[in-house]
Parts: sequence; C-alpha cells; structure tokens
Amino acid sequence: MLPEEDRKRVIIEGVKPEVDGGRFPVKRVVGEKVIVEADVFADSHDSLAAVVKFRKDGDLRWSELFMKHLANDRWEGAFQVTGMGRYLYTLEAWVDRFKTWRDDLKKKVAAGQEVSVDVLIGVELVKEAVSRANQADGRKLTEWGVRLERQSRSTLDPGFFTGMDDELLPLMHKYPDRRFATLYERELEVVVDRPKARFSSWYEMFPRSCTSQAEKHGTFKECEARLSYVSRMGFDVLYLPPIHPIGRTNRKGKNNQPAALPEDVGSPWAIGAAEGGHKSVHPQLGTLEDFRKFVAKAQEQGLEIALDIAFQCTPDHPYVQEHPEWFRRRPDNTIQYAENPPKKYEDIYPIHFETDNWQELWTELKEVMVFWIRQGVKIFRVDNPHTKSFRFWEWAIQEIKREYPEVLFLAEAFTRPKVMYRLAKLGFSQSYTYFAWRNTKWEITRYFTELCRSDVREFFRPNLWTNTPDILTEYLQMGGRPAFVTRLILAATLGASYGIYGPAFELCENQAKEFGSEEYLDSEKYQIRVWDMDRGDSLRQLIGRVNRIRKENPALQSDWSLRFHPIDNEQLLCYTKNTEDLSNIVLVVVNLDPHHIHSGWLELPLAEFGVDEDRPYQVHDLLSEARYLWNGPRNYVEINPREVSGHIFRLRRRVRTERDFDYFM
Repeated sequence: MLPEEDRKRVIIEGVKPEVDGGRFPVKRVVGEKVIVEADVFADSHDSLAAVVKFRKDGDLRWSELFMKHLANDRWEGAFQVTGMGRYLYTLEAWVDRFKTWRDDLKKKVAAGQEVSVDVLIGVELVKEAVSRANQADGRKLTEWGVRLERQSRSTLDPGFFTGMDDELLPLMHKYPDRRFATLYERELEVVVDRPKARFSSWYEMFPRSCTSQAEKHGTFKECEARLSYVSRMGFDVLYLPPIHPIGRTNRKGKNNQPAALPEDVGSPWAIGAAEGGHKSVHPQLGTLEDFRKFVAKAQEQGLEIALDIAFQCTPDHPYVQEHPEWFRRRPDNTIQYAENPPKKYEDIYPIHFETDNWQELWTELKEVMVFWIRQGVKIFRVDNPHTKSFRFWEWAIQEIKREYPEVLFLAEAFTRPKVMYRLAKLGFSQSYTYFAWRNTKWEITRYFTELCRSDVREFFRPNLWTNTPDILTEYLQMGGRPAFVTRLILAATLGASYGIYGPAFELCENQAKEFGSEEYLDSEKYQIRVWDMDRGDSLRQLIGRVNRIRKENPALQSDWSLRFHPIDNEQLLCYTKNTEDLSNIVLVVVNLDPHHIHSGWLELPLAEFGVDEDRPYQVHDLLSEARYLWNGPRNYVEINPREVSGHIFRLRRRVRTERDFDYFM
C-alpha cells in the first residue's frame, strides 16, 4: 500500500532561521521576536494556509500563529519569546479548501455564471467545520450553512460576500480541515538569554593592580574602591582575569621573561599552586568570602562581575598530582607544556580532553563553573575555547544553562572564522571578533555587513574589544590619542556589546614591548601596575559620555539595524542604526585617519527613515550637544581628529502639533 503521507500536497522548504539544517539553535533575548520565513507551495492553484508552531522546551502543547503570504510562495510568521531557556518551533501548512472555494466562487459570480451547485459545495465545507468547532462557534457555523443553502436557490448577490468575509471566513479560518497538513520535518530550537547577552558594556581590570604601590599586591577590598570609578564611566560588566593561585614552577618574569625573579608575581593565566586550583582564590587577593562581598558591592554599583575561565594548569596545580591522566605525556614521560610555535608557555600545561578518563575530567571542569556560579558569578569570559574540545563546550554549556539559564558565556577565540562560528553555534552567548584589526573603510564595511546583515547574526553575537592585555594594535601604537577616540566610537556604536581593557585604554597606553609586537611594554599580565586614575588626559569623561549615549538610545542596543551609507571620502565611515518603529535613529560619522582633517558629502535614504526630503530636519550631535539643520539626503561633514574623531548624531524629524507649532522629535 502507498503511505498516507502521499496524500499531503504542500511543500515546506527554505526555512529561515535555520542553522546548519537545524543542527544548532538560533539566539534571541527575552522579549524579542523570532521571525520565521519559508517557501510554502503545492500543486495546482489551491489557496494555502500555514502556521508557525512554537513552545517552551518542557511544555507539552504547541502554540500557533498564522503566517502571511509575502510573494512568490514566500511566507512569514513570528512569535515572541518571553522567558529564558530553550524554545522549539516548526511549521505546518495545508490546502485551505474553504478559501479556495470562496475565491473561485467570487470569480464565477463576477463572470455572471450559474453557481447554485458551487454554493452547495460551500455548505458541505461549513457542515464539516461544525464538527471541529466548539459549541458556540458550531451554532454560528450551522446558521451560516442554512444561509448558504438558502442562497443556493436564488441568485447570489455579490454583496453577500461582505458578510461572509467579515464573519464566516474567520470562523472557517479558526477550524480548518488539516487532515492532510504537512508538518515540517524538523523541530528547530531557539536559545533565549537575558537582555545583557545582546547589549552590554565591558571593562577589564586586573584586581592585583588596585594598589598604590608596585610592590604591594592589590586585594578585593581595595578593588571595591575602584568600582565607583568603573560605574561612573557607564560600564555594566566588570571582567576580571583569573583570580586563582599562580604557580611558581617556570613562572614568567616581567615582560614575559622566561626566568622570574623572586619578587615577580607571574601570569594570572598560570593557574594552580600549593594554595589550590580553579576553585580557589589567590591568597594575596583575599578570601572566598572577600570575593563574594566584592561581587555584592559591584552589584550595588550596577556592575556585574565576569570571571575568566581558563582551563589550563601550572605544573604546581593540584590536578597534576591528583589526576596525572588528565595531561598528555611525551615519550620521556614529561608533561607537554603549552605551545603556539614559536611561542612557548612553559608555565602552563594544557588539559588532555581525549584522556581515557574524559568523563570524570569533563564533569570536574563543569563543576568548576558551577562553583563560581554559586559564588554569584553569572558571566564567564572563556579563555581560548578553540583549543579545547568542541563537544565538551556544547555539553557543558547546555548542562549549565539547563539549571542556570541566566548564565552567559563570552568566547575569547581569536582564531579562524569557521572555528569562531562553530563555538558560537555550540552555545557561547557572545564572541570576540576581528574588530581590533579592521581599520579601513572597506574592511569595516565588509566585516560588519557579514556579522549584522547575513545569516551569521542568527547565532553569532559580536563583542567588540578595542584592546586586550594581549592586543595593542599598530593603529593604537601609531595614532596617539585620536586613534583611541576613533576606536572607542567605532566599538561602542558598531556593536551593541563592546569592551575595553583599562586603565590602559582610557590612559592611552600605546608603548609596545618591541617593534612589530602587539604586546604591551611592562605588560600587566606579568607585573603589578600602578595607574594614575586621575590623570588630566584620561578619556574617562568621553567614555562615560559615550556609554550614556548608548543607554539613552535604544537604536544602539542591538546590531541588526546597522547600515552603511555612501560618503565620498575613503577616510570617512558613515552608518546608521535605528529602532524598528524609527522612533530612534542614530547616525555615526567617523574619521578613520587619526592624523588629518577629512571632509565629505554623505547620502542618507531619508524616505526610509520617514524624513521628508523637502523639509529641513535636525541632526543632534550627542557628543558635543551641537545641533544642525540639514536639507535633503546629501549633506557635508568635516572632522578634525585633534578635536574629536567622529560625530554621533541623532536624527530628529520635524513634527507639527495641533496648534501649528513645529518641533523636532
């Protein structure tokens, strides 16, 4: 016998969003919509109906919303995610027999054809629907069946369709014949995070440098005094490098020297000593209780602590003695230290994820993260996740988010694009990017078009970092203070999430260890630095201004609306972001050359922004508070980097009140 499936006529294909054929989920935050598109079609010319089906993972019943036909067999539907966790969605479509009948009947009536038998076909369809309806709607459908049957014995008035469309069509739409409906072959997933996964401002700080003396190690209690400084600049995430005991064997000296002096403090990423490992606090920072108090104090200042997760060990780490099988051994029975030739990291042992005891290892590493979650940490910046097992991350993140859906993971993976994207698909909430090395107009436009306007945006949330303890770019080294301002404006407006490593950034630290290197001279990775936080040339005021602009303008709190616009100078970059309802439109113009004044004519699609091309409109520079009246889509800008490297404009449209008074909104 032929399978019953052969009676299903509707085809569903080309579904979006769908990551790798449904292998991985798409990402959203609470309150966002999932807009689903698909090609839906069937043989012949029958009318179709389609729904998006969705449910929270764990719920037994599906909710449904009807899709609308766009054009060329393309359909669209949307649902809103209202809570953290996982949602499932799929599609179902069927031949709409009643709508097909009604549309054909209208054509026959308009052509003056005899339709008495055709009307009786409708009667049968309505009677069938009665059996699917509830009692109240069933009575209404029965009444309509009687009316249709009566009409079949007289000339059908075209005006009769008005009542049918207003009352009968919605009822029939509510109780369709879905016996031969096609259900899409996959159930797709959405991971829903809290809003901070989409919009956040990060500040990186070494807690041991919260001190006034280079020979005195900072403590968590001293770090509490630095919290208001970070908070006043408008950041909402304070990221700390590893806070664990640091090994002594093969400890690195200042400026990454292979031999350390007795007073050298070593790298925080060289984790593990006699005092403990990944679940311990460096004793010079304080106690675990001190850390918990620090987290609570940060929350009072509107800051959330992000903690570094670096799964690697020093030779002194307790794991090395307790679980030697978790490390790869060389033929001479020594453990292989970490390498990225020609770089050598003699103070670090990488973990061997392929060990025969992998299940025990994976469970322990997951428990490390759970341990810190229980201390109040809900954000992890993960160090070099691309050098660890993909399958471990997928398993561990899913396990953790099942119990703690509010936890976020940032992937610090400066690696090949496909590897970066794979990590994002596996569950990382945000990802580092190549932003630091994208300096020209062509590079920036091409890269961010890929991140924000392609299918990549469904699973990859960029977090743009101007600098890190490992990355002092040539642009910052050579461009002076204007280069820092340029990169700040770009990071904070191109990306909804961005970060700076401070105080090095706001104090415009730009001395490299040596020519051609991106490593800082006297890098804080290997020594305690004393920073003059009150220096007059600090960028802290400008940073605070930029962060306030971000918080006050919803357009800057997401990435998907980013659009680049023509401007006739290769050193000037022009782009906009806007809210869906166009109530907030932000225009950014940046001079990419930190050394010279540049000017140009930009062009804006005013009609798409709801701005009348024939009337003046206002652009309000949110950095300087200057306001300008522009006319038409083409306008002139000039930027002197010695003053400020860019403009962050808000477009304000002219609005007329009932009293004939104009103002800009």
